[in-house]
Amino acid sequence: MTLMFIAQDRLSVSRTNMRHSRKAPDVSDILPTIRKRGVIQTLLVRACETEGDYEIVAGARRFHAAQLVAAETGEAEPLPCRVLAAGDDAAAIEASMIENLARLDADEVTQWETFTRLVKEGREIADIAETFGLPDLTIRRVLALGNLMPRIRDLYRREEIDRATVRHLTMASKSQQRAWLALLDDPQAYVPTGHQLKAWLLGGQSISAAHALFDVDSYKGTLVADLFGDERYFADADAFWAAQNAVIGERREAYLEAGWSDVVIVPPTERFDAWEYERAAKRKGGRVYVDVRANGEVVFHEGYLTRAEARRVARGEPIESGTKPVRPEITSAMQTYVDLHRHAAVRAALCGHNGVALRLMVAHVIVGSQLWTVRPDPQSSRNDDVRESVETSSGEARFDEHRRAVLAVLDLSAEEPMLTGGNGDDHGLCRLFHRLLELPDGLVLDIVAVAMGETLAVGSAAVDAVGLHLGIDMADWWQADACLFDLVRDREVASALLAEIAGDVVAKGNEGEKTKTLKKIARDHLEGANGRAKVERWVPRWMRFPPTAYTARGGVGTVAAAARAARREPDPEPDKLAA
Repeated sequence: MTLMFIAQDRLSVSRTNMRHSRKAPDVSDILPTIRKRGVIQTLLVRACETEGDYEIVAGARRFHAAQLVAAETGEAEPLPCRVLAAGDDAAAIEASMIENLARLDADEVTQWETFTRLVKEGREIADIAETFGLPDLTIRRVLALGNLMPRIRDLYRREEIDRATVRHLTMASKSQQRAWLALLDDPQAYVPTGHQLKAWLLGGQSISAAHALFDVDSYKGTLVADLFGDERYFADADAFWAAQNAVIGERREAYLEAGWSDVVIVPPTERFDAWEYERAAKRKGGRVYVDVRANGEVVFHEGYLTRAEARRVARGEPIESGTKPVRPEITSAMQTYVDLHRHAAVRAALCGHNGVALRLMVAHVIVGSQLWTVRPDPQSSRNDDVRESVETSSGEARFDEHRRAVLAVLDLSAEEPMLTGGNGDDHGLCRLFHRLLELPDGLVLDIVAVAMGETLAVGSAAVDAVGLHLGIDMADWWQADACLFDLVRDREVASALLAEIAGDVVAKGNEGEKTKTLKKIARDHLEGANGRAKVERWVPRWMRFPPTAYTARGGVGTVAAAARAARREPDPEPDKLAA
């Protein structure tokens, strides 16, 4: 490999470069360094057919940054390059991706594009895995993105949809993907995401192949797999249950032949609660209870008797046997009577057990029930810059840390939403309730805070009420970024912002300037750039608690006024807010 300096006008980005695109890449992170010190790290190039010209295999971002500096200074310095020996395209693609992966994390869609090109060049998956030091499964997962429609891949690349949603979309047919995109484009429609998308794709009942008692490989029905191949699901729930019930019947016969007194099938509509039973050996008349759950899971509980039966065995009395009556013990009216009185007693007792009530409420908030529908705020925005600004903020990062810690305590997946919303699974609700009973009050209140944070509506009076009560100083959670100033389009507002940041003298001196110039001066003061005095901890009036306006046009702080009215506080005086 030869080292040489090559003029910029003799260089171009190779199509084998994983950063090759009609759109110039973002070089904002390396531009200041290249302005000051030039390009130090060599570019990887190879000779073109035209003598003296070279194409860049790796180093496109450094090349684009150098071109920007050349346009600013009027001088295009030659760039240090390592020249590859003549070889095939696959070798160049590998060299590009190896260098770029080491220097700047490539998103999965970019990896898919590059790995796909390597496959087309004749590379086997095992060869690609060995080259990049990655497991075969990782390569297959990335290549599986090819199952998605291009627009969905693009949404994923721009992080407009999350990994869990993409994972489930790979199970969808092209027509289902088109139907999902139509919902996404309709502002009035509900768009299923995450685990809710899985239920939408599979008709409301998603049964994992991991729960099958039969040999899945010999199953004649249709299975759908997710992007990562970690899980497969049955497309036809009825066909699954036909096969599953056949195996349950065979297992039941085997238990009876083995000498168990009885095998009781507990259907999905009922529950097997271990605390209602006691262990009993086979020789003492113990039964096998087969707990069949709605999600397809089947658990075999060997050697149990009801508590009453266990007491009779302990006294040496025989277990009652005989045919069960066909008619139920109580009528439906009697069942309603019993249920209503039990309900009245339990909710009255809850009033004296605040800790239990709190945990039960938290379980309902997270899992949901037929009477509880709680949804997390989607934090939606059609503006990519706004979404990125919020996602990278310190407040969002801090909340996500708390959220992941809570999910770990509750043994829930960090990749799935904490709140399921809608009708919850009774089994799941009870399991979560008993888990919460094991936790100390302080930890339960931490969970409450995260659940409340997820369901706090953006732009609501509740946000202002909490912010006012806690005395939140937004300077602790936010600092001015490019997105804020890009959204300022009003010259009067830009002038008011400049006066607040830099002072009236600076604002007066620039009265005749364009809005763009006013914003640039304000940003220079906030960054301490271009000789401007640095201003710390500035927050625009709209973001403060309480918020106020810069002009007499109003339209700011109406929600906050409702929050103050609820606290019976007077509206603050404008001159005090401006201070």
